[in-house]
Amino acid sequence: MDHFNKNVHSITKVANEVRTSAASNEQSKQLDIATFIKKTYQLFAASLMAATTGAYIGMQMAPSIATWYWGLVILEFIMLFGVYLTKSKPGLNLFMLFGFTFMTGLTLTPLLSAVLALPAGANILTNALLLTAVAFGGLSLFAINTTKDFTSLGKFLFIALIIMIVAGLINIFLGSPLLQTLLAAAGAIIFSIFILFDTQNIIRGNFATPVEAAIALYLDVLNLFISLLQILGIFGSDE
Repeated sequence: MDHFNKNVHSITKVANEVRTSAASNEQSKQLDIATFIKKTYQLFAASLMAATTGAYIGMQMAPSIATWYWGLVILEFIMLFGVYLTKSKPGLNLFMLFGFTFMTGLTLTPLLSAVLALPAGANILTNALLLTAVAFGGLSLFAINTTKDFTSLGKFLFIALIIMIVAGLINIFLGSPLLQTLLAAAGAIIFSIFILFDTQNIIRGNFATPVEAAIALYLDVLNLFISLLQILGIFGSDE
């Protein structure tokens, strides 16, 4: 009987140790995710500052930016590729991240110049910034608190993005204001869903590094802002 009781005691002790270990591992995992999220949003905020700096400098040298625009766009894409190549290399990954986001600010110059040239250009720009901030905040809170899973929309979003890019390239040659308006509206919707998608992936720890998560979130917000700015610019122009 004593032997039986000892066995029961041993089994109970092992079970308690397993439960304690599992709880400890779960707490450690949650702490790691919390640290990951904090660093991601810090890098995201710093990326916005780098882009704002790029846009400010770009507006001071708008004629030069217009002259070298396509060269800057090519460099921008090279740096974006570099961000993903160096995402796990400390130091270099931050250089590529902030270099890329700075470049996106520079290449926004033609759009910003066109909008600010409109009669109500400053108001349009301000409204686009406010709408983007409100939309981002609202969508982020919704993604965090909802029980709906948006992480399964990756394939749909990828296909939608490819269709948008192809349609945008076609419209470079067509120059259709209607198609441009439709693309801007579609972009606002698609990148709003991207914010939901990426936010849930961030809080679930599905990104490999904070740099990768931050650039995903930054691209969502940047493209949402561009889409809203185009929509407000189109409807705010006299043409």
